[in-house]
Amino acid sequence: MMIEAVWLTKLVLAHLLTDFVFQPAGWVADRNEKHFASGKLYLHGLVTAVVALIFVGWVYWPAVCIILVTHILIDGWKSYRPKKISYFLIDQLLHLGVIAVCWGISFQDPTLFWELLHRWNGDLHNWIELAAFVFVTSPAGILIGQLTSQWSKRIDDADNSLAHAGKWIGIAERIIVLILVLQNQYSAIGLLVTAKGIIRFNEKDRQEVKTEYLVIGTLVSIGMAIVTGLVVKGLG
Repeated sequence: MMIEAVWLTKLVLAHLLTDFVFQPAGWVADRNEKHFASGKLYLHGLVTAVVALIFVGWVYWPAVCIILVTHILIDGWKSYRPKKISYFLIDQLLHLGVIAVCWGISFQDPTLFWELLHRWNGDLHNWIELAAFVFVTSPAGILIGQLTSQWSKRIDDADNSLAHAGKWIGIAERIIVLILVLQNQYSAIGLLVTAKGIIRFNEKDRQEVKTEYLVIGTLVSIGMAIVTGLVVKGLG
């Protein structure tokens, strides 16, 4: 099992290096302009395959060939799509899916996957943690929006972008706080609150209503994440 895990990790690392670190912006621009007629598209696919081959070894050349072909096809398909986060995520999921398929083909041991899945599925604490992370995203955001509605309604219509940006900031904030609570890193939560307070204090536009909205929203958001983490730890 350790060999399979190392092999899979190496392929994921090869993907991260070649798709983000070793790929110049000029290659991406050329691919988006010329699509499948771009030489940089095929060069990028070749670099990806070579790095994967170096990491896993020549004995796994069939898997590397699959990665080579599919990487070119996926990136070529993506070059026709608009620059949106949804297509970026689909692109990455497809690449990782191919790696997972190559892993299964190379080791031909489907029982290992099902054993890991069964072990994870049978652990109650895993499901409790998953439910907690889902809760601190949109569900908690909706609840916080209801609790702070009397302040948000008083903010000018021109500041609607504040609420939209605050939604994503809040989700990231609560996820980070939940992780810190589960890892018993309570002091780091204080640093997070301090850093956010400094940023808000330096803002030039500090309307009283907006300040109240931000402070109350932040306290409720962080408090909710802390309570959620404590509940998960208590149930565990």
